[in-house]
Amino acid sequence: MNKFLCCTLVLLDISVKWTIQDLSPPKYLHYDPGTSRELTCDQCPPGSYVKRHCTATSKTQCAPCPDQYYAEDWNSNDECQYCNTVCKELQYVKQECTSTQNRVCECIEGRYLELEFCLKHTECSPGFGVAQPGTPESDTVCKRCPEGYFSNETSSKAACQKHTNCSALGLKIALKGNAVRDNVCQGNTDTSAQKCGIDVTLCEEALFRFAVPNQLTPNWLNILADSLPGTKVNTEHIERIKQRHSSQEQTFQLLKLWKQQNKEQDIVKKIIQDIDLCENSVLKHIGHPNLTFEHLNTLMASLPGKKVGKEDIERTMKLCQPTEQILKLLNLWRIKNGDQDTIKGLMYGLKHLKTYHFPKTTIQSLKKVIKFLHRFTMYRLYQKLVLEMIGNQVKSVKVRCV
Repeated sequence: MNKFLCCTLVLLDISVKWTIQDLSPPKYLHYDPGTSRELTCDQCPPGSYVKRHCTATSKTQCAPCPDQYYAEDWNSNDECQYCNTVCKELQYVKQECTSTQNRVCECIEGRYLELEFCLKHTECSPGFGVAQPGTPESDTVCKRCPEGYFSNETSSKAACQKHTNCSALGLKIALKGNAVRDNVCQGNTDTSAQKCGIDVTLCEEALFRFAVPNQLTPNWLNILADSLPGTKVNTEHIERIKQRHSSQEQTFQLLKLWKQQNKEQDIVKKIIQDIDLCENSVLKHIGHPNLTFEHLNTLMASLPGKKVGKEDIERTMKLCQPTEQILKLLNLWRIKNGDQDTIKGLMYGLKHLKTYHFPKTTIQSLKKVIKFLHRFTMYRLYQKLVLEMIGNQVKSVKVRCV
């Protein structure tokens, strides 16, 4: 027992000595000209310098670094270092000069330092996602989207997204996704639509876009999802919508998914009947244009953003009836451009078609479609969807007229 106590006291003594040594300042050797002796002096702490070296009878005297000077470490210097770092173009001061460190500069958001220049972060092209986001010190690392994933945008921040699981939604794949495009899902009710692969009609899009209020609250999407009757859209799908789409686009995507999941519900069937009537009117306006490949290619080229390619146009002409071809190509344009507003894109295109040799009758028909989808008919459908079906929870939300 005494041996154990003795060993314990020895260990405690060693521990105390180590602690004292750790707390004591570092030393440096100094030749004292007065006594011709070499002395061991205490160094000065960070943020100060040696004002007077130690002597045989006095300790080292330290003084704080003056403004715009610094000392990072314990030192035996006669003066502090000057804060000489100057932030250059496209840099900002991350940390101002202090008594213990030099000024720190950093490249502005979206750029990184390379050979003293702040270069723009690389943007990953469609088909590639961000594997490692860029930082102020390093560039973006892009990686090709693996099987089952896609990226349809040029971005320095967006990672590859997983293809939508159509079967999990009770739907079939109308257009298989690839590295640059998501799967396009299609229900089982309309075999001709499945063949042509139109996932959302112009009337559905116009109706759903009416449901977006002027000012979105932070929980708007969750409130709407909880308020919709029938089978609820699960949280995983809601979060995916939030990640992939802008705030104005999220409501449209939620309603589209809700409609797909509730197509057998009686209350949804009424909305579908009204949409079918709307679609019949759209087809009536478009008529049977029998446009050539050149005409369709010209129409697609007039639209803003990313273009629908010639291969897509040729495939559309093979799969779709003449009355469906324009609708299908507009649908492809919306998907290719991140679910942009088709009607606005079409309005932009019609302004430019006047300079081409494009059939005037078709231009007039497309103008009638746009006018029809802006009429009071769509507002009444919106009232039926939001005010009658969703209920009091969203009645206070302001209506946005398209």
